[in-house]
Amino acid sequence: MELFSMPWWSALLAIILIDLVLAGDNAIVIALAARNLPPEHQNKAILWGTVGAIVIRSAMTVGVVWLLKIPGLMLVGGLGLLWIAYKLITDTSEDEHQGGTATTFWGAMKTIIVADALMGVDNVLGVAGAANGDFTLVVIGLLISIPIVVLGSKLVLQLVEKWPVIINLGAAVLAFTAAQMVINEKLLDPIFDGGETINLIARGATYAVAIVGVLGLGWWATRKQENSETETETV
Repeated sequence: MELFSMPWWSALLAIILIDLVLAGDNAIVIALAARNLPPEHQNKAILWGTVGAIVIRSAMTVGVVWLLKIPGLMLVGGLGLLWIAYKLITDTSEDEHQGGTATTFWGAMKTIIVADALMGVDNVLGVAGAANGDFTLVVIGLLISIPIVVLGSKLVLQLVEKWPVIINLGAAVLAFTAAQMVINEKLLDPIFDGGETINLIARGATYAVAIVGVLGLGWWATRKQENSETETETV
């Protein structure tokens, strides 16, 4: 593709739109992972979490052709993202954050990087398709997405502090993304791909099980933890 030609600009616009659409998930996971950090370290986690996400996605895009040949990639990534969503919604333990600040910061960074790597599969596939193999376009598009993710993360973080229920909504969004990844797994096309009634039911059931499962298990684990802490205080 010729640099700065009309097709080049059209492809860049498509990549930016893809980044805008998918930046919401990244903003949510970064904000939720950073919510328990001291205020002076939250911006640091958001910045470096975003940088890590961009670096990972750039590296993944280089090998996107190889990634597309791996059977089960989307399924594994979706299941992994479900676990991340569950851990984020149940991350309310004070004990986990009584260690040094560095430990807490790197714990948040680990969550951010792992989640972004898992969610990056959809982004990489979409961006690579729009770029038609032009890696320069991919890098430019990802660099443009940095301020989008950073600003989005700060906004979500401020909202979480005011309305903690947003944590549950964020986990639900991540669960939805995970279900979408599972549904897009090529190995499962006989189940999900098609317009038959059974295909529609399978897709709907997958979304429902993912979202309700994460929220339900998260609620149960949180209640169990609260009851355990209450019993400990009573004793």
